[in-house]
Amino acid sequence: MRVESPRRRALVAAGLGAAALAAGLAPAWVRATPRTVRISKGYGLLYLPLLVMEKARLFERHAVRLGLADVSVQWVRLDGGNSVDDAMMAGTLDFAAVGAPGFIELWARARGIPNVEVIGISGLSATALSLNTNRPQIATLRDFTSADRIAVPGIRTSLSAVVLQMVASKLLGAQHFAQLDSITVGMPHPQAMQSLIRREGGITAHFASPPFSTLELQQPGIHRVVDSVDVLGPLTLDVVFAPKRLVDTEPALARAFLHALDEANRMIAQDKTAAAQIYVDSSGFGASREHVVQTLAAPESRFSVWPEQLMEYVDFLYMVGTIKAKPRTWNDMFAAMLEDFRPS
Repeated sequence: MRVESPRRRALVAAGLGAAALAAGLAPAWVRATPRTVRISKGYGLLYLPLLVMEKARLFERHAVRLGLADVSVQWVRLDGGNSVDDAMMAGTLDFAAVGAPGFIELWARARGIPNVEVIGISGLSATALSLNTNRPQIATLRDFTSADRIAVPGIRTSLSAVVLQMVASKLLGAQHFAQLDSITVGMPHPQAMQSLIRREGGITAHFASPPFSTLELQQPGIHRVVDSVDVLGPLTLDVVFAPKRLVDTEPALARAFLHALDEANRMIAQDKTAAAQIYVDSSGFGASREHVVQTLAAPESRFSVWPEQLMEYVDFLYMVGTIKAKPRTWNDMFAAMLEDFRPS
């Protein structure tokens, strides 16, 4: 099903070889002064809580509250599960926001390897992914041909790519889950949006989240083929994860992140206009504040530290052979401290 990044494969192999040695050494995560915490963020509206955290310096505030006065934050923009997973396994990230399927795959493959093992910190966001096309002849998934090209951030492995497979499995039959894989093209969302609208590079469709999907639908000749929520229901799309050794040796950092993210979610709920302005100021994609506010008001747009329906991904990834073992429940993949944030 998937084409693994050679870099990531090498990193996992190195982790397996070093596991026995690492077990006998002092923890690799040594606290420095000052401590720079590296957090990834992405392009879409799914990452809005992280943009609010960055703007309001919420992580720094909660770190001080928990006695971590020497902490600073470095924000890193990455797009696509491959890039995020590779950066995490290379040791260049502390907290990473990524599509739920990418996290689940990495969690399953790295489990039990001390120097690369990861653990979930929180849920992040949910919305509808929309498959938009510039070809009037395409009304269903069955109408795509070998001449079409569907843009996704990462072929077979990104959130969009896996959710597209899940949609295909539901609509075309489980045995046809990969039917569209051969016509997918890896491309960052901003570039894919422009290629779809301008009809460049052979791109005839784009499977994306807001604001890219909603901006595309405002353009002449662009229409929606399918909506992920209509087919799969409201899934948590993005989650945040970290090296397990960070949670084990520096739990206050993980707690600071959870409290900061929870506060950011409350700020978005309390003032969508202000939150939308933060997104507009940081994105530069031409989305107006009013457009973002309208998107945030849609019932499918939700931000919460508490994930929902992650086992839908687990069951699918296990069925198609991407992961070889399943957790008993989604909670097995996440830090126990998340339980303190369970919705009442």
